[in-house]
Amino acid sequence: MLSLGHDHWFIRKVVFWRAAASIAWSVLLLPASTAIFVLLSRFSVLHPIEWITGSLNFLCGSYVIFSIVLLCLVVLIIGFFILEFYTVVPSIPCTQIALIGKVLHPQQFIHSLVHAVMGMLVSWCAAVMIGGRYQFLTTPCIAEESAVASSMCLNEYHLFFLLAGAFMGYSYSLLYVVGNMNYVSFPSIQQYKYLRFKGSLPLVIKHSAVQALYSVRNYCITYFFLGYIPRAWICTTMNLQKDRALHSLDTLTGLLDFSLLYHLWISGTFLLVTWYMTWLLFRIYTTEVYCFPVQSSFSEDAHQCLPKVLSSKQPLILKYLALQDFALLSQNSPSRRQEVFSLSQPGGHPHNWSALSGECLTILNDLTQKLIAYQEAVSSNGRIKPQSVGSDKRPSSSGSSATSLIEEPTSWQTPKVSMGPKTPGSVFLRSSVASPFTPDLGSPFGSPAMKRLTGTLDPSSPWHGSVQSPHVMRRGPKLWTSSLGAESPLNGSPQSGPALVPSPVAGAQKPSIVSLWIQNRQEQVKNVLAKRVLIMYLFNKLPEASSQALFAESQAHIWALEGLSHLVAASYTEDRFGVVQTTLPDILGTMLTLQEAVDKHFKLPHASSKPARTSGSLVDTSYKTLRFALRASLKTAIYRITTTFGEHLNAVQVSVEHRKKLQQFLEYKE
Repeated sequence: MLSLGHDHWFIRKVVFWRAAASIAWSVLLLPASTAIFVLLSRFSVLHPIEWITGSLNFLCGSYVIFSIVLLCLVVLIIGFFILEFYTVVPSIPCTQIALIGKVLHPQQFIHSLVHAVMGMLVSWCAAVMIGGRYQFLTTPCIAEESAVASSMCLNEYHLFFLLAGAFMGYSYSLLYVVGNMNYVSFPSIQQYKYLRFKGSLPLVIKHSAVQALYSVRNYCITYFFLGYIPRAWICTTMNLQKDRALHSLDTLTGLLDFSLLYHLWISGTFLLVTWYMTWLLFRIYTTEVYCFPVQSSFSEDAHQCLPKVLSSKQPLILKYLALQDFALLSQNSPSRRQEVFSLSQPGGHPHNWSALSGECLTILNDLTQKLIAYQEAVSSNGRIKPQSVGSDKRPSSSGSSATSLIEEPTSWQTPKVSMGPKTPGSVFLRSSVASPFTPDLGSPFGSPAMKRLTGTLDPSSPWHGSVQSPHVMRRGPKLWTSSLGAESPLNGSPQSGPALVPSPVAGAQKPSIVSLWIQNRQEQVKNVLAKRVLIMYLFNKLPEASSQALFAESQAHIWALEGLSHLVAASYTEDRFGVVQTTLPDILGTMLTLQEAVDKHFKLPHASSKPARTSGSLVDTSYKTLRFALRASLKTAIYRITTTFGEHLNAVQVSVEHRKKLQQFLEYKE
């Protein structure tokens, strides 16, 4: 949501105006879509001329004009909620209980309530424009004996339409959160806005028609069992009677009405087409390329330049558009590349290149650290060796020495490379739902190893207060004893001094009987719940959900790889001052280390090695295949550099392992 960034200059000057333009175009398209709806709702095969002339005359009436005004209000509200709830990082729940919590979130409740009310309003407009038996909520009753009007009765057809609109609005809201429709993805191929809208419009109509058909089926089944409840409530509240001369719509005879089902389906399609067009136009306008200046002659505009913008944390849409512009700059703009390679005056420092390359390396290093931490957690299977209280071999300690109780496998060790500046956390501020490890924290079966990865440890945990540096998380240090003093578990190099034996803390005491009793009861409850099928279904991880959540931000990493590799390749002929050569070892080391971590991730037992086939649906599911796109972009980026420089890379100072890997790329064997 944008509540935290409304006062940001980019939100005020760019995002708001783009959202306003998308909503304005949705309002301008309303008369055309309304005219098509009126023509289809009054369709008549036997009287085509009367159908066309009657529809055209009705379009100029007051009912249609008033309905269009109300529909404009609906589009404004729908557009506002799209603007408030959109995100560029998808929220991927890793368990069923996390998905249920996402659906029952208070913000989602407001979203569903507003969309249900808006759906009811659209259905009222549709019923008024169709006319006939759907137009009014009340109708004169027809007495069975004399066939004369006696009193006012409830028009169940009109009520049926209103409730159908509320049902479809809620269904749209539910699919909106379950299908991550608030996720705004950026197109791989840049096109004009008109061409993007023209190409997606048939898909919008098809998707809306199919979804409306399923919604009509589900609504009819729901009304068949529960339709008497709102009907009785309306009759009691408004003091209306039920016309017994007509069939009730909560019966098979009343629901098997082809004209009713057709009008209901057309109205649902009209509702969904209107909302999906607003959603599509917002995505098209929001993801439009924004060109940031590389450097500015005025100090007051320095915060709008690409090096400064790229290092910003919030809002995320600004960060992503800056990375997109950085990737396009490196490919298609020689004049802007010269600004990146230029030196500052006076001083002669490559500030632009240092800021851009440093931020990209930080982004890639953060992903590498997350992958290594995830691989260590999966390889250890979340099992931690129990601590023996009062043992001479494993003395109890607190602080950083508590990490010595962890034994983790050494198969994931990667060589340490001199890299650019790092940040302790992720570059992007993410919500708790978006983190791949978050759903396990609330699970009754969560292990301390997974909690140690997220940095949110229990104060009573033996890992509380330990040093949380990236090196400690990469290597779980073994117990320091005299027999292990020949090799350091952190860097693998022999120690020059004697082995260090941690001394027990003076204040360390054995746990009390009450705490041991509580801990035993907790373990018993966990064991009992673990035997329940429903509990295990709710708390077990969804297939590949953790892997998808781990690579949820990979679009930014792809742009960083493309931008760096294209700039490095272009520097072979365009870098007159050699500013790129100073950071070339760090760039190659970062890419090769990341490729090693990515390759190991795809070798994990629960990671799929091939992307799923796309169905061509309107709902974007590209976030599920971001890890495969990252793997391809990473290999392409390395090949782009090695193909450009060739044997000159042998003079670059890298580690022995990276030298062997680089040689495979030079020989096209990777």
